[in-house]
Amino acid sequence: MQAADRVILADALSKRYKLGVRADRDKTLRDEITRHVASAGARVRRRPGSDDPARFTWALRDVSFEIERGEVVGIIGRNGAGKSTLLKILSRVTQPTSGRARIRGRLGSLLEVGTGFHGELTGRENVYLNGAILGMRRAEINRRFDEIVSFSEVEKFLDTPVKRYSTGMVVRLAFAVAAHLEPEILVVDEVLAVGDLGFQRKCIGKMSEVAGEGRTILFVSHNMAVIQALCSRGIFLERGAIHTDADIGEAVRSYLRSVEEDSLSDLADRQDRRGWNEVVLAGVDVIAPGGRGGIATGMPTRFVFRTRRQDSDDERRLSCTFTIVNSLGQPLATIASSDHGPQDVANERDLDVFVCEIDALPLVPGRYRLDVEIHGRAYLQDAVEGAATFDVAQGTLEGRPVAGGRPGDIAIPHRWIVPPLD
Repeated sequence: MQAADRVILADALSKRYKLGVRADRDKTLRDEITRHVASAGARVRRRPGSDDPARFTWALRDVSFEIERGEVVGIIGRNGAGKSTLLKILSRVTQPTSGRARIRGRLGSLLEVGTGFHGELTGRENVYLNGAILGMRRAEINRRFDEIVSFSEVEKFLDTPVKRYSTGMVVRLAFAVAAHLEPEILVVDEVLAVGDLGFQRKCIGKMSEVAGEGRTILFVSHNMAVIQALCSRGIFLERGAIHTDADIGEAVRSYLRSVEEDSLSDLADRQDRRGWNEVVLAGVDVIAPGGRGGIATGMPTRFVFRTRRQDSDDERRLSCTFTIVNSLGQPLATIASSDHGPQDVANERDLDVFVCEIDALPLVPGRYRLDVEIHGRAYLQDAVEGAATFDVAQGTLEGRPVAGGRPGDIAIPHRWIVPPLD
């Protein structure tokens, strides 16, 4: 690769975080003096090698790669793999603990909702602020301003302070700014998942347009179908290190194999879970009612999710959400216990077991996985990607045989009205 074509260089990037540290807010002079005195005393008392490794976690370890101008690269991996940390380092939001990152060209990023926006400023003012941060002249911003506003669909609220925007409105305006102010490198995190489906499609279309103009894109997403449609290269991160750096097809296959392998391990050993973890997912079963026979298309199926509370006296009400994902990593359906229906039944005897029953499983034959989330007291308590896998055998749906090997994953009950036979 010629140096002139290289726009991003990551050389042995590592990032270490100290566990249990919270951001300081509203510090007074007295607080600062107290902190410095305490730190000085701690340094005097500290002995060489006294840092406890258990108090630190490595979000990235020795990550190295190069990206050429015009490449569209998908950054994939499970929760906690280091994807967002990597993008923050490349976007200069945070500094690496060691290693270096070199960027050649103007970089626009959309990492978190509201990143780079000032809540007290209006949407209009934030457009100009972000343009100035990107190093653009006011005349350049004026030239793209109407296009940005039209794309974001927030024209009615353009002169309202951003702090009064909904999350979806902030995402709309932030993406419009990041994509239209002509950055040579566009970095987009999973934040697009916050928007509605129509706007997500609009954003993907815009990124495809940007890629067609020869600009460089780094894109993080858990949606493998979108990743494969948009990107030509994939970097699969696992536990803060590069597992696979290859063409997008191979990177996605490597990632999906890893997720499936982990789904076969004990849930108690999983290190990629996220949430408060005061309540954790302890077990998952996909069974036929009564536990007899295998799972097949059109057959009754029971999904059982067992949770465990760290505090035995904890009696909070929980909710369970699971997503059925196909072998290509595409989500097919999300089912949540919080979406109440008249057919639901309360289990007063056991607060820690959720059972979802489907009378006729509408999945075609194949292998599927479950991504599971447990919520309690309005907080995400536990989330495990690939918490379990299950196989669906060939069966019948409303008496009609359903075979595998055809495009699609869902079997739909239907009937034909056909011309008379000769």
